[in-house]
Amino acid sequence: MSEDVIPVSAEWAKRAYVDDAKYKEMYDASVKDPAKFWGEHGKRIDWIKPYSPDAVRDVDYTGNVHIRWFHDGVLNVSANCIDRHLAKRGDQVAIIWEGDDPSKSKNITYRELHAEVSRMANALKELGAKKGDRITIYLPMIPEAAYAMLACARIGAVHSVVFGGFSPDSLANRIVDCDSEIVVTADEGLRGGKPVPLKANCDEALKKCPKVKKVLVVQ
Repeated sequence: MSEDVIPVSAEWAKRAYVDDAKYKEMYDASVKDPAKFWGEHGKRIDWIKPYSPDAVRDVDYTGNVHIRWFHDGVLNVSANCIDRHLAKRGDQVAIIWEGDDPSKSKNITYRELHAEVSRMANALKELGAKKGDRITIYLPMIPEAAYAMLACARIGAVHSVVFGGFSPDSLANRIVDCDSEIVVTADEGLRGGKPVPLKANCDEALKKCPKVKKVLVVQ
């Protein structure tokens, strides 16, 4: 690994959100009083049920070892990634997607992302997905991969992303490991210009996954 230190240009330094002095100030505050520091920064995101001031940090390294943050608060990751930006940034680009062929790209705004993620979440709910369920995502590098992850977070399901280049056996092992009952895949994908038979791989894998009840296919 290179040990070179790349200097930051003066122009870039002027645009930084946090300069060296501010970083040092924030770091010192976080070390001196972690609960106070993170309690303030926790307010920067939206909470369904706000955390209590005394529940910001709960750490015990003796006996019942545990590390918990904001443990009595409730939030939704999908809502924080998307919904909270709609009012002021709805038409701003949230995701820039580039296909296997670099000439194919797409800009997805927060408003478009909200619509697609909601659509995916509703499709999963129609298949019976609910909070706490495990869902395996076996997709190529397409926007629907992001939609699926955010949709799972939206309904409270646990998602497991499996690399689209894995074999049926590798896919089956991962589905079984996370105890999935739903799989999200595509009819096929492209990698390095070559087609990848994702649905066929999924069909083969599911012969070893009797717990899977539903498959959602992106075409």
